[in-house]
Amino acid sequence: MDYKQLIIRGISYSQTQSGAYALLLEHEETHIKLPVVIGNFEAQSISLGLEKDIHPPRPLTHDLFTKFIVSANYELVSVIIYQIVDGVFFSNINFKNKTTEEELILDARTSDAVAMAVRFDAPIFTTQQVLNEAGILLELEDVSKEEETFSETVNTEDSLRSVSMEELQKLLDEAVKEEDYDTALEIQEEIKRRKKKID
Repeated sequence: MDYKQLIIRGISYSQTQSGAYALLLEHEETHIKLPVVIGNFEAQSISLGLEKDIHPPRPLTHDLFTKFIVSANYELVSVIIYQIVDGVFFSNINFKNKTTEEELILDARTSDAVAMAVRFDAPIFTTQQVLNEAGILLELEDVSKEEETFSETVNTEDSLRSVSMEELQKLLDEAVKEEDYDTALEIQEEIKRRKKKID
């Protein structure tokens, strides 16, 4: 089957479901977006998976499963979002044994599949049929307005801008220690923003 590769464009608060988030995936060639409604925990987990330099003091469920996969000598090869039924996406996670080359395919919620894919830097694919059924085409101007990343939308306080870099690092360490990943991601974004200015 001719699969279409998707990239993660961002995570934003869901406009349609309270307490939920929208994971925005995009087909690079056509710029068709695939919005997937996910829960708060999965949004945090995907964000932390993308932010390689934030490490929770205790492993999250997806981190634990990642360690198990590696320990069992498997690798995550790809994620395929293969169908949508009544607004629900269905996905497979494809594994391969590094020694025997044996393949293993597991059914998974799309949010869990993406959270695992970002930890292995594995590609995410879908079918043309899924893109036709659930894809939307947004103009670039609309995307920049509507699509704020998870870390930018969570608790956006200007108070961080007046804090020194040293103090920011202390706050980041404290937030991770307290497992307050929302705040940790926000602080991380502020640190990155300042480092960009210096460069």
